[in-house]
Amino acid sequence: MSLKPTARHIWKNYDGNPVLKDCSFSFEKNGIYVLTGPNGSGKSTFLRICALLEKPDKGEVEYSSDGNPVSNGIELKRRITLVLPRVGVFNTTVFKNVAYGLRIRGMQKREMESRVDAMLEFVGLIHKRDQNALTLSSGETQRLGIARALAIGPETLFLDEPTASVDVKNTEIIENIILTMGRKGGSTVVVTTHDREQAERLNGCLLVMKDGRIDGAGPPS
Repeated sequence: MSLKPTARHIWKNYDGNPVLKDCSFSFEKNGIYVLTGPNGSGKSTFLRICALLEKPDKGEVEYSSDGNPVSNGIELKRRITLVLPRVGVFNTTVFKNVAYGLRIRGMQKREMESRVDAMLEFVGLIHKRDQNALTLSSGETQRLGIARALAIGPETLFLDEPTASVDVKNTEIIENIILTMGRKGGSTVVVTTHDREQAERLNGCLLVMKDGRIDGAGPPS
């Protein structure tokens, strides 16, 4: 089963200042979507609302699966996740950080270890498995956040500026992770970036935000 998020006529104000103005978009399942635009255009706010972490002033976000609406509750929120630009980590090993979401879901130890190791291998951090997460670089920390999100098997993954304040090497690694996820399918990936060149490299459906509105959508070309 795959989730399809649809945003309808989203409006959002902060302290009387309009941030989003009648934003609507329907994400098809299993693909990469890149939300781009200048800083302050409303990208992150739109992402948080789509990820159900913030409520719009007007409008709604609806999720459907195989054409059927999915009720907005805890079970839906377990099927989607958002990785923020600054990932918070626990003062423990990289392994235990990635395992956290699986542990609270009651996954058996052997399956959990296999899942976590697979995710660390996928993001290139398996060699840091037993290292304290607080000692990682900013780029490695961002990759840890992606591994932790992927470990729970989200059907819709939101990445808010995943390479902000990240060096060139880690930026390339993170972009390759996103591209690999797109090729594998099985989930919908929505990424925000203010870097137009990065948006083109990610080669997904491009959504351009300007002044709080989605100004256009289509292939990067």
